[in-house]
Amino acid sequence: MTTERWFRCPHPVCRHTFRDPEAVPGSTTRCPACARRMTARPASMRAILEERERLAAAGGAGDPAIARLPLAVLVDDVRSLWNVGSIFRTADACGVALVVLAGITGCPPRPAISKTALGGDLAVPWRYCAGAVEALAGLIADGWTPVALETEAGGVPLPELRWPARACLVVGHETRGVSPEVLDRCDLRVSIPMRGVKDSLNVAVAFGIAAYAASQALR
Repeated sequence: MTTERWFRCPHPVCRHTFRDPEAVPGSTTRCPACARRMTARPASMRAILEERERLAAAGGAGDPAIARLPLAVLVDDVRSLWNVGSIFRTADACGVALVVLAGITGCPPRPAISKTALGGDLAVPWRYCAGAVEALAGLIADGWTPVALETEAGGVPLPELRWPARACLVVGHETRGVSPEVLDRCDLRVSIPMRGVKDSLNVAVAFGIAAYAASQALR
């Protein structure tokens, strides 16, 4: 947890525990709760665990202090908690505004997710929906345009894709990919050109490449 750079406001009325990826112990920072300037001192493990539990209980509200891009992701039946954690970490780095977990995809708080997310599961707003088709319908109703990340023929090569103004990347199961029912509802499909023997990448790696490309186009 020390790599997450958690600090605690020293003011007795505040005592807010927060993450600051830019601060280092001994530097000057500002408490996001009370806005007081303070010397960054690492929070205790107890304070960190209490804050993580509080954020998890809030239902994936994310960190409101972080500016997000018009970019979301629907995670459809990704079985590995390690992959889910990696997706959260990349989503935070790329400014993703919302992560929607569907089907068998695991949800925070889970130790395996936290281990690879390194705080991304707390920073990025998320929600869970049992059915991926239902989840996608809700996203479309909210104004998101789905972009399915697939290896199949017919997908637009990633460097050539013109990203919609409010894009939702859709990623699927590690071996089966995005379910046919969800894929049928995605007018836009994107693929990552391969140069080797294999025709696909690990889902979390593929998401990272596509999400970074989207973040550069939508910033």
